[in-house]
Amino acid sequence: MSFETIIFYALAVMTVVPGIMVMMTRDIVRVAFWLLASLSGVAGLYILLGADFLGVTQVLVYIGGILVLILFGIMMTHRDPVMTEASEEKYGRSAATGLAVAMIMFGALLALIMGTGWNDTGGLAAGPHADENTTGEIGRFLLSDYLLPFEIISVLLLVVLCGAAYIARRRKEEVPDA
Repeated sequence: MSFETIIFYALAVMTVVPGIMVMMTRDIVRVAFWLLASLSGVAGLYILLGADFLGVTQVLVYIGGILVLILFGIMMTHRDPVMTEASEEKYGRSAATGLAVAMIMFGALLALIMGTGWNDTGGLAAGPHADENTTGEIGRFLLSDYLLPFEIISVLLLVVLCGAAYIARRRKEEVPDA
């Protein structure tokens, strides 16, 4: 077994085991830290497979942004962490429904994966580190072949940001007199 294979299996375990713990743990703060470990494993897998841009984006956006947002949301809301007996019953029914939906989704994904032609690479170089400069190629594609979708998404994000600022602003009747 090569060193790269050992690293792959270690990162796979580092992704799957914390993912299972995210589903099994009831304390939301611990869930956030298990999610941190799982997302770190995914970033490591991206980097191992030669998609350095995706790996760094995973770390910056999901670990650095979304996870911090979740932790701040946890800290800012004051909830009782103890589950009551009524919520235990509700949790049991929800878990059964969630398991049924998960099995249906798993079957659909499995059918989709089996129906995909994985041997056709579309003329792209395959394998880890096939092209070392993926970031440069992504930038080149975004500013040449995919310029229109890139600009449309830029304008859409600007509109969303303006809408969020409008919704979050204080209205005059809400501002306390100083």
